[in-house]
Amino acid sequence: MPTALVTGASRGVGRGVAAELAAQGYVVFATGRNIGSADLPPSVVRVKCDHSVVNDTEQLFRRIESSVESLDIVVNSAWGGYERMVEDGEFTWNLPFWRQPLHRWTAMMDVGVRAAFLVAARAAGPMVKRGRGLIVNISFWAAQKYIGNCIYGMAKAATDKMSADMGHELHSSGVTVVSLYPGLVRTEAVMEAAGGGWLDISNSESPEFTGRVIAALACDPHLIEKSGRVLVAAEVAQEFGVIDTDGRQPVPLTLKSA
Repeated sequence: MPTALVTGASRGVGRGVAAELAAQGYVVFATGRNIGSADLPPSVVRVKCDHSVVNDTEQLFRRIESSVESLDIVVNSAWGGYERMVEDGEFTWNLPFWRQPLHRWTAMMDVGVRAAFLVAARAAGPMVKRGRGLIVNISFWAAQKYIGNCIYGMAKAATDKMSADMGHELHSSGVTVVSLYPGLVRTEAVMEAAGGGWLDISNSESPEFTGRVIAALACDPHLIEKSGRVLVAAEVAQEFGVIDTDGRQPVPLTLKSA
């Protein structure tokens, strides 16, 4: 059976990806600081892990390597940047950089970018030896235009550059790495903000939709040609005929519409 590791799977996109890959027959290792309480299928192997702690990540890989022969997919979705959007009744997400709470830097740059690098670095060696594998770094349009706040743009730009340079260094290895842009995903935090009238979710995506897109990518016989690139989840869905859990195919966001 194919095997996948999904980080940050306690909630949000990561939880949806882990659940969907399990539904599609993958042995899934799912990590998170609160993974024990996550709404995931019983087949998912839950591993409590704080990816900001290097030893936690190393122990995770030792457990995986003692359980399965190899990893086919790694999805870096660990991210704390959407937490605490509203604080003391104020929507702090779009405040200017000099008023941003410092916890947002830690959540995006350390729990997000740094953790993704460490996980990808640990997974890449065995994948290169096998000559195949897929590493997906979850990112967004904020890498290419101003959306929300300065820290958000910095983190997503760093993620895309990381994917591009990893792709360059993995050239001819058989291992593919991409940045993947979901649209507006109906995560717990997004739904909370939508309930307060802060967000329009009419063209949103389920968390499971991203998992369906990743599963379709993994089956692409020409996947290696996409290595190092930024991919828009809804565009990939159109390419491979992937539909969301509600039977719709979300309209892809563009640089202009994001």
